[in-house]
Amino acid sequence: MRGWLRHHLAALARAAGQLLRHPLGSLLTALVIGIALALPAGGLLLLDNASRVVGDVGERPEISLFMAMPPDAAASAEIERRLGESDDVASFEYVPRERALAQLADAGLADVIDDLPDNPLPDAFVVTPADLAPDAFDAIAARFGEWPGVAHVQLDSAWVERIHALIELGRQTFWLLASLLASALVVVTFNTIRLQLMTQRAEIAVSRLLGATDQFIRRPFLWTGILQGLAGGLVAWLLLAAMVTALREPVAKLASSYGAVFALHQPSAAQIALLLLLAAGLGLTGAALSVDRHLRTTA
Repeated sequence: MRGWLRHHLAALARAAGQLLRHPLGSLLTALVIGIALALPAGGLLLLDNASRVVGDVGERPEISLFMAMPPDAAASAEIERRLGESDDVASFEYVPRERALAQLADAGLADVIDDLPDNPLPDAFVVTPADLAPDAFDAIAARFGEWPGVAHVQLDSAWVERIHALIELGRQTFWLLASLLASALVVVTFNTIRLQLMTQRAEIAVSRLLGATDQFIRRPFLWTGILQGLAGGLVAWLLLAAMVTALREPVAKLASSYGAVFALHQPSAAQIALLLLLAAGLGLTGAALSVDRHLRTTA
């Protein structure tokens, strides 16, 4: 075990020295890997932030019951009684038409409301069902629509479901993009290691004559691929942090203009660790493919 660890530490030191002897080339390779990783990782991070917002907004979906016009106080009282006696209703709120009109005025539509000859809004009830399962939710909404005096039933969570579907579509698209870029990164590492193998062809041949095994020859190049991947992962992390920092204030201002509070979150420790592991794995894969091909062709 100690011998195995000693061999790998020696190979790691040799790989690090090889990268440090060519700082410009190592930096450019890390930048290429980092930018390619930051593109899909940034998209997934933005989608993750968006899904948090949608999750918070749609955490307790509601049903809106709009009463028929003209207003009928007796009909509204009957609906209020039925809602109070319904076991499948967790809570409800009566919104008279006067309050609804005042809320529109507070939202910046006062000029439009002043031009109206009369209040066109109906009385309404905002209901939170006790069972939020999709099937039960739809069944409750259908039952409410059959009650006398109810003109329209609106599922307020429908737009949240559409946004969830769009976010899921975006997430799958970014995973496809990430797969393509991951393949490209394997090719970049493959070519970088191949160039090193070509420049050290004579050294490898001498090592074989002295009895070096293929495993001994492979180790430094594999560690070179891992270190290049890790360097690219660190660059991608820095780019993501800079992107979130640059966008945080504009996004907060946009959210506040809609009366919402929203802040972009930096990638979590688990996400950063996953990014670095993925980058190291891609570097290792490219290096292994390159070394194995070279050793087969020169055997």
